[in-house]
Amino acid sequence: MNTNFTQKFSQPIVEKVAIVGAGPGGLAAAIALRSQGIEVQVYEKAQEFRPAGTGLGLAPNGLHSLDAIAPGIVETLKSSGCEVHHTVLKSIQGETIRTNATKYLEQYGQPLLTIWWYRLQQVLASRLPSDIIHLNHRCIGFQQDAKGVEIHFDGEKSVDADLLIGADGVNSVIRETLFGEGKPNYIGSMCWRAVIKYRHELFNDYELVFAKGNQQFMYLLNVGGGYTSWISRKFSPEYSLSHSADEVKSRILHELADWDESFRVVVEATPAEEIWEGPICDRPPLTQWSQGRVTLLGDAAHPMAPAMGQGANTTFEDAYQLRECFSDSANLQEALTSYQQCRIERTKLIQARSALSEMRYYDINTVASNGQTQERQMSPNDDFHKWVYSFKPSVKS
Repeated sequence: MNTNFTQKFSQPIVEKVAIVGAGPGGLAAAIALRSQGIEVQVYEKAQEFRPAGTGLGLAPNGLHSLDAIAPGIVETLKSSGCEVHHTVLKSIQGETIRTNATKYLEQYGQPLLTIWWYRLQQVLASRLPSDIIHLNHRCIGFQQDAKGVEIHFDGEKSVDADLLIGADGVNSVIRETLFGEGKPNYIGSMCWRAVIKYRHELFNDYELVFAKGNQQFMYLLNVGGGYTSWISRKFSPEYSLSHSADEVKSRILHELADWDESFRVVVEATPAEEIWEGPICDRPPLTQWSQGRVTLLGDAAHPMAPAMGQGANTTFEDAYQLRECFSDSANLQEALTSYQQCRIERTKLIQARSALSEMRYYDINTVASNGQTQERQMSPNDDFHKWVYSFKPSVKS
């Protein structure tokens, strides 16, 4: 292959990379950099990979990026998730307002896939040697100098690397150590969600169901394999967390008290301890992602509200772009400078639009009874969405 041929004549600009965080972003970055002949080790605070996370949408920009990083992986993801051909917008009484046939594949060359976060993590992890993923490693900080980075973990464990990538999410320890911002910004949206083995009756005709009312909305996603992801969010200027799993379940059922049984039934079928409750948060955009031998990726770099479903997708763009910058740069500093120049402006715009879209869900002044606002939320046809979805990696031999 041409890629291997060129690699024989060009040494990687770093030898050893440590990635903190084994979510989809950290794993995608590991796959991307290993393809450049770089030694990568991934450190994850969880003690085991276990079923966790929500259902999410992989849009054309994310899928194109993943396919460039790991050719063939999109076909695997299609069999692990669900290709969305039809969506439906409903009232909270269960009445159908509008149905849409999706046109992602025709317009952008990749479909919209819905998949469980855990399945996505599994598919990505299967592309890596298991001995480079180190579980039960909670990062507590790092020190760096001109020669390298020393990364510290709970339990007095430390490792050395030439480069540290923080892919450790919205509450990133790496970002906090670099920039000291404190807690993320609560944007006024409370969330309840779960993924359960459940075949919802509504999925006979649609793969994605959206309903909205009372400054609250709900998604039902078919995430493949007989699993349903349900997500409900509610406008709440102040947030408070429930004291127990049973209280969480009672609270979300209370919030859905006026909703049609077809929405409540999937929540009622969910074991209380499997429902996640929490605030939707983001952070202000950074003017730089890197300092010395440390950089950020994904939610650690640009956490965003989930309204546009772009968290994972922009993360995969990051991983692809990081690989390209490593391939095209003469040294590490040049690569990291190029990486943040490629990414910061784009992700800043998507972050801002995501926060705006999250609040539009709740803006009762602009929501017409015929559901036009919701249709815009779900539509891939406006100019901004076209700009987002049209991101395509350049093809190199």
